[in-house]
Amino acid sequence: MRRREFIRLLGSGAATWPVMARAQQAKMPVIGFLNPYSPDGQSERLRGFRQGLAETGYVEGVSLAIEYRWAEGQFDRLPALATELTGRQVTVLAATGSILSALAAKTATTTIPIVFLVAEDPVRVGLVTSLARPGGNLTGINFLTAELVAKRLGLLHELVPGMARVAVLVNPANAINSENTMRDAQAAAGAMGLQIQVINASSSREINAAFASLARERPDALFVGGEGFFNSRRIQLVNLASRHALPAAYPERAFAEVGGLMSYGSDVPDAFRQVGSYVGRILKGAQPADLPVLQTTKFDLVINAETARMLGLTVPSALLARADEVIE
Repeated sequence: MRRREFIRLLGSGAATWPVMARAQQAKMPVIGFLNPYSPDGQSERLRGFRQGLAETGYVEGVSLAIEYRWAEGQFDRLPALATELTGRQVTVLAATGSILSALAAKTATTTIPIVFLVAEDPVRVGLVTSLARPGGNLTGINFLTAELVAKRLGLLHELVPGMARVAVLVNPANAINSENTMRDAQAAAGAMGLQIQVINASSSREINAAFASLARERPDALFVGGEGFFNSRRIQLVNLASRHALPAAYPERAFAEVGGLMSYGSDVPDAFRQVGSYVGRILKGAQPADLPVLQTTKFDLVINAETARMLGLTVPSALLARADEVIE
């Protein structure tokens, strides 16, 4: 009898284990992660996001769950994906990758906390009322890519002093970002006496077509706009620029690390870390309205000296002295 009783109790206890596991899992907060691109090429940014969560005591799959929604480059899908996430009653929504992600999230909910990551001025585009006191259910990180266009174009001019015509590569699918990049590039180019040629690409095939056009028209240099899609295609872009012997300036360190001539811009993976940290703070009880919008203060100038030599360029000593890293 004792043996049968033991087996009966063991069986009934084992039957409750899956229920208990599901109950524990149900108690975990669920984070919504909205991004307009595909997960390809996003590993460093996701690592930064998870690092920020870990710094506040949260680990994916252990103390929280993350629902990912990727628009795969189809920006018009963002509103539906944001609505889908808010319909699942996520605890916090991280809207990354584009101002359009943040705007879609804001339209989808006025109650669920939103942490955004944008390149544009969040006050000017209407996301928050002020940087210091955002108000409402949104706060986030501004990594200032758009504001650095003039600075990066000036650095490219310094590295390629004889350039007169510059091709500017933008992604027309990301309309707000592209318009801002073209506006800032035109203004900076005018001040430097440069001519701008705008090149559009929103797919790998269109990047190839853009470089075929550049091969015919032969601008003196290429300026790659700050855009998440271009980051995911950085190896393709760098290889094509090398193949066509075209000096190019890029928005992130990752481009220079795979052979790009020069990069200048914000530390985007660290900005994703800050997003993760803000999500964690909100999970612990902080209110978005009380968390100031953070602006990136870390900017890296990286020069690939090997690529410069291959292109026959002499990097000015003053530029080398200002570089945060020189890749030999």
